[in-house]
Parts: sequence; C-alpha cells; structure tokens
Amino acid sequence: MAATSPATRLVTAAAREVLRPLGLKQRGRSRIWIDDHGWWLGVVEFQPSSWSQGSYLNVGAMWLWQDADRLEFHQGGREAGHEPYEDEAQFAPLATALARAAAVEVAGYRARFATLAATAQDLAARPARRGNLWDNYHAGIAAGLVGDVPTARDRLARAAQQLSGTDIPWMVEAHRTARQLRETAEDTGALRRWAAERTASGRQKLKLGPPPAGLPEELRGP
Repeated sequence: MAATSPATRLVTAAAREVLRPLGLKQRGRSRIWIDDHGWWLGVVEFQPSSWSQGSYLNVGAMWLWQDADRLEFHQGGREAGHEPYEDEAQFAPLATALARAAAVEVAGYRARFATLAATAQDLAARPARRGNLWDNYHAGIAAGLVGDVPTARDRLARAAQQLSGTDIPWMVEAHRTARQLRETAEDTGALRRWAAERTASGRQKLKLGPPPAGLPEELRGP
C-alpha cells in the first residue's frame, strides 16, 4: 500500500475538523467527501495535481437519477486554484482554508436543493451553460418530478436536440432517454418511478448504502 502523502494527511485532518461535524463522510481514504441527501450528493474533492502534492478545491452536486457508476459534478466544480505544498507548516493553514471554503459551498448547495420543489425551481430558472450537455436534461427531469409538465417538455426537448447527431454510445442513450421522458412527461407517476429506480441503482453502483431519512416521496419508489 502506497504511503499517504503529507499534503493528503493535512487535507484529511482539515476536512475531519471542518466537514465531518457537518455530516460529510470521507470516501474511503481518498480526498473526496460526500454530503448524502438520498437523491443527490454534495461532492467535495481536494484534487491533487499531476505535478504537486498540493490541492485544488472542487465542490458541486450530483443527481443520483443519473444512475452513474462514478462521482460527477452536475452542478458546480472548480472553486479554488491550486494551493502548492512546500512543507507541512506552510500547507496546514491552506488545507484548513480550503476545508472552510468547502463548508461554505456545501451550505449553499444545501440551501438551494433543500427540497425537490426548490431544486426544480432553481434548475428551471438557470439557463443551460454554453457547451453543457446535462443542464437541460436535469432541469427537465426535476420539473417533471414535481409535475411542471411544460417546463419538463421544453427542457427535455432542448436536451434531446443537444444530444442528437452522434454515434457516441453514452450520448445516443442519453438522447433516447431525453426523448422518451419528454414524450411521457405528462405521466408524472411514470417519471417518478423511473427516477426512483435510477436513483436506487445509482446508490448501489456508488456503494452508498441505504439512503438517509428524508428521501422525497416522489423518489421512494413503488
């Protein structure tokens, strides 16, 4: 087993002091910490570079109905530039500052996505970022889950258009799914069952264990 670097030890110590009391959990022995809300994750990553022990800070949210087998940032991403590691005395306060910055971002995501209704409203109000293939997709799904059929159909139609015209397997599948969900957006119950099944599958793939209390009724499955 490879020895843990001094920078990683300091980042882990800072995260345990700052993030653990907030309820976040370390992903194994990695530099990743998870804020598990059952149907979405807050993800904090103290990302090392290929050339330094130091750290970037990435913070964001992942929608578990994506049914992915790896952690992804569907909202958010890079929050801080690279903090270099020179020695423990120099890097320790930087690690603490990164952890505190992460805590602020985590609080912001918790407020934005406190409920499924708040999430749907937030995503619907935000235009899709240029070049982003998922913003419309997830905004459409969230709208459909709370019964906002016009928004669901509009955003999923845009997602399908963005994802069309390619033979890349994952894009072909996402295009097919966006079209199918748009066509059935008026059947809120069917969309909720789809999302509940995908969320449960995503949790299993990511080995997250049973969901915490408070899973929205719309995503509890049949």
